[in-house]
Amino acid sequence: MRSAEFDKEQVLRAAVLAFVSKGYNKTSMQDLKKATGLHPGSIYCAFENKQGLLIAALEQYNKDRKGEFVQYFEGNKTVLIGLRKYLENTVNNCAYDGPQKVCFSQQALTELTQQAPEVESIIAKNLNDWRDGFIGVFEQAKAAGEIDDSRTPMQRTQSLIMGIYGLRTYAHTHSSHEVLDELAQQLFEDVCR
Repeated sequence: MRSAEFDKEQVLRAAVLAFVSKGYNKTSMQDLKKATGLHPGSIYCAFENKQGLLIAALEQYNKDRKGEFVQYFEGNKTVLIGLRKYLENTVNNCAYDGPQKVCFSQQALTELTQQAPEVESIIAKNLNDWRDGFIGVFEQAKAAGEIDDSRTPMQRTQSLIMGIYGLRTYAHTHSSHEVLDELAQQLFEDVCR
């Protein structure tokens, strides 16, 4: 039996867009065929089933987000400049009416909580990696004297993440770039003071 040849990262990124567009439960195998260009048999062969494709797509999404995260904090004069750029990108994604508006991990967690424990544990790991990245950012900012020690890096991270979740949710009904930018600026100032 010959194995199918395809660009796995490209297929997984296309699957992410399909799942974000309709949600996991409403995404059919035909939707996935259309998005990825793979026939259902090839999807089953490569990923076992729809949930296997979801798990692989979540892992690819996490890998891509980790790479982007690192880029925000490399080569900047200060850590806080990187954080500001990260929040600016979040605002840009939220203001744009497309798949970037949604965090795939958050959407999948909301949709699949208590339905698929294996998926839930992968999502939790992805979100914990994201949290740990911010803790490291605030540790660096503290070591560089950019922030004081009135709050721990974990406390600042928790506030930031809660604010990002809120910003993404708020953007669904108030997608004005100007308003979202103002809220992100307030969030930045709050976590940095």
